[in-house]
Parts: sequence; C-alpha cells; structure tokens
Amino acid sequence: MPDYELLELVLFRAIPRRDVKPLARTLLDHFGDFNRVITAPEVRLRDVAGVGDAVIVELKILEAAAHRLARAKIMRQHIISSWDALIDYCHTTMAHRETEQFRVLYLDRKNVIIADEEQGKGTVDHVPVYPREVAKRALELNASALILVHNHPSGDPTPSQADIDMTQQILSACHALGLVLHDHLIIGKSKELSFRTEGLLQN
Repeated sequence: MPDYELLELVLFRAIPRRDVKPLARTLLDHFGDFNRVITAPEVRLRDVAGVGDAVIVELKILEAAAHRLARAKIMRQHIISSWDALIDYCHTTMAHRETEQFRVLYLDRKNVIIADEEQGKGTVDHVPVYPREVAKRALELNASALILVHNHPSGDPTPSQADIDMTQQILSACHALGLVLHDHLIIGKSKELSFRTEGLLQN
C-alpha cells in the first residue's frame, strides 16, 4: 500500500467525514515519507495546518505499536540468529529521530537480550555517554555482553572520531569487568554501520 493511502486511512480515523487527502499529501511533502510522519515530534506535527490532537494521538498510537512489534521480535531471543530483526528494530525506533539517542542492549551468557535501555539523549549531532555507567548497569543486570546502538539524524552512519573514542572507552571498561562488547551499530536514515563489520572493534 502506498504511503499516502496508508496515511489517509490513519487520518480518516482521526477526522472522519472529511476529505483527508490534502492533509495526507501535506504531511508527506513536509516530512518526506510515512515513517517520518509518524515519528515526527508533536511540536513539529502541530506546525502543519489541519493537524490537531486527534491526528497526533492516532499517529503516536501507530508509532508505539510499530515499536512494540519490532521490539517483540528481539526481546528474549538469541540475538545472533535474530540479527536482521535487531537491525529492523533499530531502524524502526531510531532512524527517523531528529536528535541522537544512545541505547544499550544487554545480553546474557546465551546471547539472549535481557534489557534494552536508553542511556542518553542528545542534540542533532551529539549524545553524552558515560562508559562507567554503561558497565555498571551491565553488572546490575548480571549481563555478560553488550551491543551499543545510536543514530545519526543526518542520515549518514559514518562514525565520528568521538564515536570511535567513546566505543574504545566502553570496550576498555568491558574488558576490565569480563564483559563482551559484540558491536556498536550506528543507524542512519536508510542504512546502518557496524563497528564489528568495519573492523573498528577488536575484542
């Protein structure tokens, strides 16, 4: 189903008995695609004429449902055999954010995800990360391994030197505590970068 048809269905639920085609087109023109519409911050949605509380509620319910469905596919799953689902989840929850978010997936000895936690929110090009807190939380959860994930709102997943340095600091903390850092994923708009695949992570 094309983006505009799906968006029309959502809008019709919010504002029935009204031609919602013009608003659907306006939203898609404004934000780019369906995913960017449903993940847009409320304050930016309200900038669009015709968008009120009812529309925002419908869009945010849909966003929350998409996140839960994607998350359900990875939680309590062996992550190595569910890698594609993990990538899908990361893109669903992070690819269209307008600011950086840093998440840590904590795994047990069988590489099953036991927790998925946001460790920090930042600006359009920076998020504060505290390696000691990441390692401390792993101990609290009795985790054996970690996967780091953060997004680049610019859309380009190329790591900055700050990204590389921060990853090395967390890797050092993991080594000191006997933890394994499986990977650091950077999520762009349509693609991702794996530190492991790029040879930027050496355990």
